[in-house]
Amino acid sequence: MAIKGRKITVALLAGGRSAEREVSLKSGEQVFRALDPSRYEVLRYDPRDDLVKLAQDASKIDVALIILHGRLGEDGTVQGLLDSLSIPYQGSGVLGSAIAMNKILSKQLYIQAGLPVAPYVVAARNETDPVRRVADSLPFPVIVKPENEGSSIGLSIVRTPEDLPRALDHAWQYDRRCLVEQFIKGTEITGGVIGNDDIQALPLVEIIPGDRYEFFDYEAKYTPGASREVCPARISESMTRRAQEFAVSAHRALYCRGYSRTDMIVSGEDIFVLETNTIPGMTQTSLFPQAAAAAGMDFPALMDRLIELALE
Repeated sequence: MAIKGRKITVALLAGGRSAEREVSLKSGEQVFRALDPSRYEVLRYDPRDDLVKLAQDASKIDVALIILHGRLGEDGTVQGLLDSLSIPYQGSGVLGSAIAMNKILSKQLYIQAGLPVAPYVVAARNETDPVRRVADSLPFPVIVKPENEGSSIGLSIVRTPEDLPRALDHAWQYDRRCLVEQFIKGTEITGGVIGNDDIQALPLVEIIPGDRYEFFDYEAKYTPGASREVCPARISESMTRRAQEFAVSAHRALYCRGYSRTDMIVSGEDIFVLETNTIPGMTQTSLFPQAAAAAGMDFPALMDRLIELALE
């Protein structure tokens, strides 16, 4: 791959200032190693420290790979900066990135698109009695999530109303509003999609947290050996098709672009859409690269494809 007989200059952005900084740095290192030096000239930037340098180098950059997670990376802020610098990048633009980062708005758009979601309420920090309202609206256990976070940061499972105030206070450290949804017990799966106009659903990945973990939380995600994944997921062919359709519908409902990964729960014959990640983890053992590999696209080929989609 080249532009007019020369290598493509890629700005690789990793690190940043979010709670997921270390995950981003690890992903960025894996991506750097996967990029073919005969095809790409790679310039590396940590947005925590290098935004001025990025702006100064903009005229010589052909495309950016944003390998950032969480706030100030996955939420549209860096995407807006790159738009202003006329640097194309992989994945969703400002609108899709901001929408997908907001769990409450995402739920509303899922429902509007006809996607099934777990029953939920929104709890604000300045409410008079959010505990009573949640208890009156939802059966326990419930899950409490900050409005804008990733990798299960700030998330709690709450089994009784007495434990709810502490979970709300924990979530409110990150946002003034949080999402409280009914806990659905079932099989955790995730569905990746890739493409701009022609969207391809990848094989589903089944996530099996270790015995120590009640769900796929931050530690279960990133501790080696804490969880295992099965790809393709061990569900029926009809359920697989439905989940893949949900992943494509969620991608479109949130105005995503390029690629995304939507997390779901299978409970009996029902599938519930949880959330959509616009910049999935990008170590070679992360969920999206596993799904791409099952579709015949190894990690370097996946990086090539994301760059092609960005340059489209």
